[in-house]
Amino acid sequence: MRASRGILGITLGLGSGLAFGAGGAIVKPLLESGWSPGAAVFFRVLVGALLLLVPGLVALKFDLRPLWRAKWTVLVYSVVAVAGVQLAFYMSISRIPVSTALLIEYLAPVALVALAWVRTRHVPQFVVLAGSVVAIAGLVLVIGPTGGGALDPIGIAFAAIAMIGVAVYYVLGERSDTGIPPIALAAVGLFIGCLVLGLSLAIGLVPFEARFGEVAFFGSMAPWWVPVLTVGAVSTAFAYVSGIQAIQILGTRLASFLGLSEVVFAGIVAWVLLGEAIGPVQLLGGLLILGGIVLVRFERPVAGLATGREPDLLLGAEPVPVDARAGRSET
Repeated sequence: MRASRGILGITLGLGSGLAFGAGGAIVKPLLESGWSPGAAVFFRVLVGALLLLVPGLVALKFDLRPLWRAKWTVLVYSVVAVAGVQLAFYMSISRIPVSTALLIEYLAPVALVALAWVRTRHVPQFVVLAGSVVAIAGLVLVIGPTGGGALDPIGIAFAAIAMIGVAVYYVLGERSDTGIPPIALAAVGLFIGCLVLGLSLAIGLVPFEARFGEVAFFGSMAPWWVPVLTVGAVSTAFAYVSGIQAIQILGTRLASFLGLSEVVFAGIVAWVLLGEAIGPVQLLGGLLILGGIVLVRFERPVAGLATGREPDLLLGAEPVPVDARAGRSET
């Protein structure tokens, strides 16, 4: 049973990574037609929230009391892990190269390992440390942060905030003591996140520009709402729900490293759909990321604790027995 749930968790995690990674290729026609990134992200989150609203209410049995009881968890998840990541990332790329911002943002799995190390004072197992080094080396090769010019410290700070938001996404996504089903957490997170993003656009914190006409969409012309609905349904609604379910099955640590597959899938999707070639360096990087994930997967359960759940201690949660574990970003 544990093995089958592990396979399910990995499948959901990879599915989430693929969906998130495809978002860039789906949104690119909008950006090329004159849409600002802030507008594209806002409509993407809005569509995701609308699509998950009814399923989320059904999962809650139309009882909103669990949301109120876990209001602080829900609020932090919505503001930090959904809206905060988006806002911080786009604020960072306005000051530093996109590749550098991505590299900092995707350091979240290593940051979680380091925080757990400091908080619990338990040295991570060798396979975790080795997997961290191998995965980050692969990340550098895939993203290839060549940059150019001096790095703005404010831009770096915003990228670091985005990284923290990604880490919060994995930590809060694992919590099963709130009584909120994954689809409901994704729904309310996107709904509140949409309100925060809308407010930031309204006050001019993030530029908003949208053109409601036809766009070139994968070899043909399509109305603007086709890529908006596609990215909202696939790369937002499905990606968040499957990602949260993967976190709850696999735990924060493994799911966060599995999330690095997003950058690999982004390259593959861009290659298949947009014809953007993948070089040998990127292929090597993808293999290294895969190797890092495999190494982390070999982490042995610690007596009395569930593998990969140390970050929960940062939130004051109680350790979970091993037996109980049988049943966890847009760029």
